[in-house]
Order: sequence, then C-alpha cells, then structure tokens
Amino acid sequence: MLKVAVLSGWHVHADGYAKEFASLADVKLTAMWDEDPERGNKFADKYGMEFVPGLDALLTRGDVDAVSVTTPTDMHPEVLIASANAGKHIFTEKVLALTNQEAKKIKEAVVKSGKEFCISFPHRTFPHNLYAKKIVEEGKLGKITLLRVRNAHGGVSSGWLPPHFLDKKSCGGGAMMDLGAHPMYLIYWLMGRPVEMSSAFNNVYDASVEDNAVSIMKFENGAIAVSETSFVSDASPFSLELYGTEGVLLIGHDGIWLKTKDHDGYVEKDVLPKPLSSPITQFVGGILRGEKIHFGIDDAMGLTEMMDAAYRSYDESRHVKL
Repeated sequence: MLKVAVLSGWHVHADGYAKEFASLADVKLTAMWDEDPERGNKFADKYGMEFVPGLDALLTRGDVDAVSVTTPTDMHPEVLIASANAGKHIFTEKVLALTNQEAKKIKEAVVKSGKEFCISFPHRTFPHNLYAKKIVEEGKLGKITLLRVRNAHGGVSSGWLPPHFLDKKSCGGGAMMDLGAHPMYLIYWLMGRPVEMSSAFNNVYDASVEDNAVSIMKFENGAIAVSETSFVSDASPFSLELYGTEGVLLIGHDGIWLKTKDHDGYVEKDVLPKPLSSPITQFVGGILRGEKIHFGIDDAMGLTEMMDAAYRSYDESRHVKL
C-alpha cells in the first residue's frame, strides 16, 4: 500500500489528482499540508486525511511514502527539495520551476534521493499524440519543417478560471506558463531542444499576466515550432500540425489527416497506438511494481528550460538563445 500526502490544494488540478489517488486500490491518502490552513483543513476532511500545519512535520511522518505537489508554482523549489531530502517519492504538477537555476537545484535533490519522480504530462499519454510521435520517429513526413501545437480555452473570458491563476508572483506567468505548458512539452518531445525562442504575449483582459500567447522556436536543423495558447478562446479545440518535406499530419477536431507517399486521407482510430496509463497510475506503478514512468525529472527540466526562455524573450523583447 502506497501512502500519499497531498501538499496544497492551490492548483486547479489538486482535487482531481487527490480523487484519482484515492480511487486506486493500492493507494491511501494519509495527510495534508497547505500554505492556507483553512483550505487545507477542508481539503483534508473531504478525503479523510489528517491536516498537518507544518510541512517539515508532515515530511517526517512514517505514514507518508510519497507526495502529490500542487502548491503555487513559486513554492515548488522549497517544497520539492524538502520532499526529496525527506526521501519521498514525488508527483508534481507542471511546471517544475520558474527558472533554470531553480530547476537544477530540484533535480540535484531528486537524483540524490533515489526516489521516483513523475511530472504530469497528460498529453503524452493520448493516442493521437503518440501517433504523431510514431510518424516522426518512422520518418514518414521526411524532414520536419514546421510543428504547430495549439491548446487554449476561455477560462478568463468565460470567468471560470480562479483569480489566483492570474497572480504573477505565485504562477510566474499566465496562459503560456499554465496551459501553454502542454504544447511546450509536446514540442520538446517531438522535436527535441530548440536553439532559439521568440514570444509574443498580450492581454485581452486587464491582468498582471498574459491571457493570449504565442512562442516560436527555431531548431538547429532548420525546423520551426509554434506554441499557441490562450485563456480567452471560447471555442478552441486542441490542434497539432506537422509539416515535412514528404508529408503532412494534421490532428484536430475533425480527426487525424495524413498525407504521405503511402497514405492520403483520414486515419482510422483502430490504427492509433493504445493510450498510456495516466501520469498518476504510472507514478504508482513505478513505485510499487517498477513500471516505466514516461516523464521524469529530465522531461521536467526540458519544459522549464523552454518556459524560462519564452518568458525572457517576452520580458526582454528579444530572441533568446537556448
């Protein structure tokens, strides 16, 4: 039985993660810490956990094998390093940290601990994205020239996104830092590390962070990638477009369309790879059964490096070299 503690109910996914952990037969939620005690007590009561007011006190408990970290992003270095130093397995919401320097310190602690680590990259478990990865690896499109990924919603324009998700200090950014993380880690996974980043961020509504954002990346082989995101797009289905010298792959609300020398038309669902298990299921399986965790500390580091460059590009109004 894996005993898991929840560290903060701040993130919008905190409740969903706790619910998934609680649904697993080989997991028990045991304790809760929150930087907001009132919220933490309510969260703990909901899942039958004990609320512990001090982080250090929680991390020394014998009934905590692993932690689910859903704190404000600017608290990640403090909380993740403390958890690693206490010898706990770590599951965390993206992004890992707000700067490369912070991410490196977290990685050092995680590697030193020897414990399992998983960051939540759910889009890498989906069949359509696994299919895109397969197509790239098999060279079906020839040399990739452009990748475009869009992930957006109307959380601000429709008024349902919590106000604290627009707080620059705790979040480190707005739409790109949060929702834009998904296109960013998909681009890194499909294309590798870019060599240059340029960002255009804007505000449709008055906020201290961007609610509408695009980042453009250049790669050493001449390819370009575009990461698009928004909190002000009422109807914006996920889309992924891959263009190459010998073909095109389009993934969107109409389905999956592929044009290569061997195929020209829509792709049937039965040829897609099977979905991977959820990040939480991978995390638990990795700890209890030695199963593969597909997104670990190095994947988390890659995402932070891209976000760090994206925000420096915007803040300094220049192209940033990675």
